[in-house]
Amino acid sequence: MQPDIYYNAWDLSCKTPFGSVREGERICLRFFVRSGRKPQKVSIKLRLDGHSEDQELIMAPAGVQNEFTIYERVFSVAKKGLYFYRFEILTEAGILFVGRDEDAVAVIRDFLPEWQLTVYDRDFSVPEGLDTGIMYQIFPDRFRRTREWEPVDVPGKRSLHRNWYGRPLFKADIPDYQANDFFGGDLRGIREKLPYLRDLGVTVLYLNPIFESASNHRYNTGDYKKIDPYLGSEEDFKALCRDAKEYGIRVILDGVFSHTGSDSRYFNRDGHYPDLGAWQSEKSPYASWYRFLNPERTEYDCWWGFLTLPNVNEEEPSFIDFVCGEDGVLSYWMKRGASGWRLDVADELPDGFLDEVRRRVKQENPDAYLLGEVWEDASNKESYGQRRRYLLGDQLDSVMNYPWRTAVLDFVGKGDAWLFRRRILSLLDHYPKPAIQGLMNPLSTHDTPRARTVFGVEHPVDPLEQGNYRLTPEELEKGRRRLRLASMIQYTLPGFPSLYYGDEAGLAGFSDPWNRRCYPWGQEEEPLLWFFRQLGELRREMPEAMSAPLRFVLCEDGLAAYKRGNLVTAVNCGWETEHASLPEGTEILLAEGSVRWEGEHLVLPPQSGAILRLLGPGGKGDDN
Repeated sequence: MQPDIYYNAWDLSCKTPFGSVREGERICLRFFVRSGRKPQKVSIKLRLDGHSEDQELIMAPAGVQNEFTIYERVFSVAKKGLYFYRFEILTEAGILFVGRDEDAVAVIRDFLPEWQLTVYDRDFSVPEGLDTGIMYQIFPDRFRRTREWEPVDVPGKRSLHRNWYGRPLFKADIPDYQANDFFGGDLRGIREKLPYLRDLGVTVLYLNPIFESASNHRYNTGDYKKIDPYLGSEEDFKALCRDAKEYGIRVILDGVFSHTGSDSRYFNRDGHYPDLGAWQSEKSPYASWYRFLNPERTEYDCWWGFLTLPNVNEEEPSFIDFVCGEDGVLSYWMKRGASGWRLDVADELPDGFLDEVRRRVKQENPDAYLLGEVWEDASNKESYGQRRRYLLGDQLDSVMNYPWRTAVLDFVGKGDAWLFRRRILSLLDHYPKPAIQGLMNPLSTHDTPRARTVFGVEHPVDPLEQGNYRLTPEELEKGRRRLRLASMIQYTLPGFPSLYYGDEAGLAGFSDPWNRRCYPWGQEEEPLLWFFRQLGELRREMPEAMSAPLRFVLCEDGLAAYKRGNLVTAVNCGWETEHASLPEGTEILLAEGSVRWEGEHLVLPPQSGAILRLLGPGGKGDDN
């Protein structure tokens, strides 16, 4: 007969502290076995990722609680890394193997997943204030323009839209479309709108690429040390960073180092630049940066098969020095005002290169912010046949939190509170605590459909028709209502919210290029804009709550409620009215939908939510 057991890695009665730990930090695990049938031994089997041998940690009886004998072990791990553990119970009948279910709860069965334990560098830290701030992401060509375009010598054959509110071009419009239609947004336009960003509560401004490139997205870099002339000059950039700093806003840049443009100073396939490019000659100083696949040098390794994006060998010493050297790209722009970097496709950059990037960035400014684009759980990500170590303290500060985005969008759209809870707690369990402070939590980005469209349009739309699709009034309202619900979650979960330009003003749009329309100056939806300003004000006024641990207090059907310090967020994304019992004296700070009090119960109709402040004894600390 198997003894009844209980262990839950997300329950503080079983594991303290919650989640990841620093090197050498004390860990206490408690395993519960129903009294009456005493096992001969209860042990933890701990294994460093990539190793086949387990370390056995014997657990000792530590008291009885509710008919369960508690087995306990206190230990620490001296070496950073990704660890996995399970339990084994030795009985008279043999060994019982204990693994985890999808909610991190113990189950007796062979071949179940193990629990993950992330041990990070004891000195790992990220810039202060990230977890209480707000990021604002700008696609520079589409935010604001301040001048009429004048012909300048630039790579590529560009065209400029005169109508700021017009429709971007698409591959169905022009054969061999190369994203070379521009709207003329510039750095001066961003600089002029710094007061607007301040009023939204923005503390980090993330700019998609700004270096000279042939395309409007500028991910095909032409010259790493030159601002694209359509955006302005180096002086414009320095002025933007200087003024942003006065408003308490950091400016971080998009570093695209896995590939360059084919029309670039370094590859120079189109002969636009005077330099001898790798395409032109193997005697080029840049020849070793690229991988040519035939003796004639007519075929080359390129990013996802795009011939305009030749891949770079990031392990080539001259390229590492060009980017990470004392006079390299990273230092060049940080000396001119940049406060950090977002690394494009970080999972395609070798570990050695990432190590060097961090070394240079932190040497230039220890308070700089280093963010990576990783679409999966970055704590256990595998790429190119190896486990990555982005978040152990010697590479990235944090990552773009796409798994978080999936969790929030699915919850708001489908109303499964338990799935939402599981996904959020899993990320918080796996990620190092410093990295959680720096998590970029987006609802929309330049690579995803805008959240309003995801929420409003629930039927398939032919990709060739998406540019002409107009949301119906019902779809617009549904998208607006759900966007506000999702944003209440976004602004109150751990990490910090990333607002994609124009979401706050009512922009909608499917994937690229429709998610990259111009900001609608003069046509903003003022009630929506007011809502986002209120969210920003809330984060400014309650920094202690925004840095406090998370604890779910309710989770059933479509209702999820969680607490951070004296702040409670309750959201009903289901289709039935829900009632939440909250402590006396709780006040509503911001609500969406017809939320109301009935005695001590908060009544939440379908698709409604509220952010509340606890004023009484319940306003203090029983969080994880």
